Amino acid sequence: MEMYIREFIGPDSDAITWWQMCIRGVLGFIFALIIIRAGDKRIFGKSTALDVVLGIILGSNISRAITANAPFFPVFITSALLVFLHWLLAKLSCHSKFGYLVKGHEFQLIKNGRMLQDEMNKHHITANDLNEAMRTNGSTLKVEDVEAAFLERSGNISVITKK
Repeated sequence: MEMYIREFIGPDSDAITWWQMCIRGVLGFIFALIIIRAGDKRIFGKSTALDVVLGIILGSNISRAITANAPFFPVFITSALLVFLHWLLAKLSCHSKFGYLVKGHEFQLIKNGRMLQDEMNKHHITANDLNEAMRTNGSTLKVEDVEAAFLERSGNISVITKK
């Protein structure tokens, strides 16, 4: 059986044919889709540091299996393990302060209509960045109309306008 699989997907070396690489690509795509769907919608939805790291590693790892730079099945097993680890860390962070370490936390950038310049400088946020966020999701053009603005864990800026 293993001989037939190796004939189908090729050896784990640079001696694979174009069609074996195509088969590896299709199998890698299907496998990545399955393990990401099995893992959690969060993996690429909210894009915290934890999510981005997994995305980068999965892409790199699976591409090595497709191009035969790494053994095909061990790469898939490792990728599934990484998705499980992501799920486990996300689960642990929901039930403890561990979440701040893994996912980070928000930082307030505007308070009662006043920009918090020290916090903005610390996170490399400019007044233009805040103006864009106010126009995009705060429906205002004036900082004075903003109750609060936060740099969220995902890197997005949320804006809460005064009533």
